[in-house]
Amino acid sequence: MTSIDFFGGVDEIGGNKIRVQGNDSSFFLDFGMGFSHANDYLSEFLQPRKANGICDFVELGLLPDIKGIYREDYLRHVGLPYPDEPSVDGVLISHSHVDHVAYVHHLREDIPIYLTNESYLILKALEDTGAASFSEYLHLKKSFYLEPKKRGDGYMRSRANIIDRDIQIVKPYKKFEIGDFSIKSAPVDHSLPGASAFICENEDETIVYTGDLRFHGRHPELTLKFIKEARKSKPTIMISEGTRIDSSRNISEIDIEERAVNAVNKYQGLVVVNYPVRDLDRLLTFYKVAEDTERKLVVSLKQAYILNLFNEINDEYPDLSDVMIYKPRKGWGLLGEDSFACVDDEWLCASDIDSSQSLRDYKKWERELLENDNVLTFHDLREDPGDYIFRCDFFELKELIDIKPENGVYIKSSTEPFDEQMEINERKVRNWLKLFNLPLLNKCFHASGHANGKEILDMIREVNPDKLYPVHTTQKNKFMELQDDGIKVIYPTLTE
Repeated sequence: MTSIDFFGGVDEIGGNKIRVQGNDSSFFLDFGMGFSHANDYLSEFLQPRKANGICDFVELGLLPDIKGIYREDYLRHVGLPYPDEPSVDGVLISHSHVDHVAYVHHLREDIPIYLTNESYLILKALEDTGAASFSEYLHLKKSFYLEPKKRGDGYMRSRANIIDRDIQIVKPYKKFEIGDFSIKSAPVDHSLPGASAFICENEDETIVYTGDLRFHGRHPELTLKFIKEARKSKPTIMISEGTRIDSSRNISEIDIEERAVNAVNKYQGLVVVNYPVRDLDRLLTFYKVAEDTERKLVVSLKQAYILNLFNEINDEYPDLSDVMIYKPRKGWGLLGEDSFACVDDEWLCASDIDSSQSLRDYKKWERELLENDNVLTFHDLREDPGDYIFRCDFFELKELIDIKPENGVYIKSSTEPFDEQMEINERKVRNWLKLFNLPLLNKCFHASGHANGKEILDMIREVNPDKLYPVHTTQKNKFMELQDDGIKVIYPTLTE
């Protein structure tokens, strides 16, 4: 008999952790963080302690108390037993947003992680460029280990215990097996590359899981093919997202491009834009806007890193050489004529000091990107502001102090605040814009990664499952009308 247990994604946006158990095997559909639940207890500077292993997460209800799925170091460090074998046979990752993947960090390394190549690259970028405490998605750095000192007696804390997770790259519609389940990955359109639905079959059930999807992005054909294939599978169970089940509108990337071109043409100064760093469709949109307005798109080092990874497998996005890479001042900030350092009791201008001193402030992956010819600094944006569109997120607003934009504009191309911390940050953004006299444009400049209500209901009717479980939604009642179509709607409940 096949059973489904919900450990997240119930009456909330994100946090999907759904366990499917068959006759002789089991797997998770995603293993993400629930924003609303986490925000009930945590903030930027109030986070669970690594020193307490998984215990803080379990105590707060962020992780389920399930034996046999968590990493050895986090268990043994707090005196908990570590089973010889994992209790699940895999985790299927629909895409690389943290509300679907964040808590993979806590899992055993011998649990296979199934994901697309694009999702793998995004997680690689998060691992390589991030500074978060809990971001070991592709590797596991074993903590709380001591090793003998290389010189002298005693022990030192080990830093070399890095092991690979069991990563399994899935290909579109190519079957793979987990125990008694035959599974296919079905690419869908979403607000980052590599998003996938899954079609899972065993002798008892055929389960269709949507992950997150939309029809108004750059690749609606992916989602439409998924619907066709899902219907052909004659599913008994469908688990569908419902983020925007109560919405009737859509804004497409083409809409954003047209609006942005019209807006940019009205300003002579620097155009500052904020869009999600991993949304390469949005990067492509503003790259096209820059082309249409005879400007150059300027991206951060982190986005340049992601773009460089995708250039190796995909020619849809701009080549790294077609955008400009922004070099921020870090550490000592030794850059140009405006900063100095004391050398032999003499204060020298940064331009007169060996460039290796400046590069010491950057990480290895950053230094490699800074070797490119298309690197610029705040000096360039200050001198020729009308030549550029500068991608600048919340944490990069401080760059405006150096750039000192005049006669420019700020375009917000990201989601509206949906929690208290985001509302606080939004007020801070407005203060920065007021300080630099930058008008704010934020109406109809963001395309959601999720289908609207009619699209979701029409999709489910077309797939025509026997049973429907709505997840990733706070409006589950909106699905009840599907019962008139002979689809049994079952509200999932959290498994204790």
